[in-house]
Amino acid sequence: MDFTFMGETFMALLPGLPLTLQLAFTSVACGAVLALFLALMRLSGVAALAWPARCYVFLFRSTPLLVQIFLIYYGLGQFRAVRMSMLWPILREPYWCAIIALSLNTAAYASEIIRGGLQSVPHGQVEAARAAGMGRFLLFRRIILPLAIRQALPAYGNELILMIKATSLTSIITLMEVTGIAAKLISETYRAIEIFIVAGAIYLAINFVITRLVQFAEHWLSPHLRAAPVPSTAVMLDQGGAV
Repeated sequence: MDFTFMGETFMALLPGLPLTLQLAFTSVACGAVLALFLALMRLSGVAALAWPARCYVFLFRSTPLLVQIFLIYYGLGQFRAVRMSMLWPILREPYWCAIIALSLNTAAYASEIIRGGLQSVPHGQVEAARAAGMGRFLLFRRIILPLAIRQALPAYGNELILMIKATSLTSIITLMEVTGIAAKLISETYRAIEIFIVAGAIYLAINFVITRLVQFAEHWLSPHLRAAPVPSTAVMLDQGGAV
């Protein structure tokens, strides 16, 4: 192992880090909005809404993400109607095609996570809120959604980590994120082991930080799970308790 070369490789890969994070967080944010609508459609009880959402989830969960990226980036341009439309300035750019593909893909998985979170809300709390006079929108905003987020947060953290790693596929459509720069360096130096070790370490560091942030958010949103502080001997003596 040439550690000097690995240090140089690390500095060469760092410029791709902002694009990697931008792709991941933008797609997760856009996908979360779409996933919420898909989950509500699945839970609506209306067949005209539930079945399209069910088909969407099945389609995007059952096909490879790489194929979806290729279909959006290379496939849509084959249609003259698309090339002549107002969407063509967006669909001809690899960045926006990557965002669209990643967002559509993560929405399918996240909708199932959100649906599970919504279904896990205790029915008794919903009935208590209704008895207190809450309307549907207020009930959803104040009771159902916060509880569902808390229940779905661990699984959603896993989805965020998966999307960080999925951004490496966008290098196939010429985006110079971390993996794209790594592939370029390999073509120039033919030293794949050192370069991919450094690239893997960068993804590992990103996901380590995300894991800790998700754990902190889960701890903050779950005050009832926090351990009660053990009273000290001095406090017990002040209160007249026996040791």
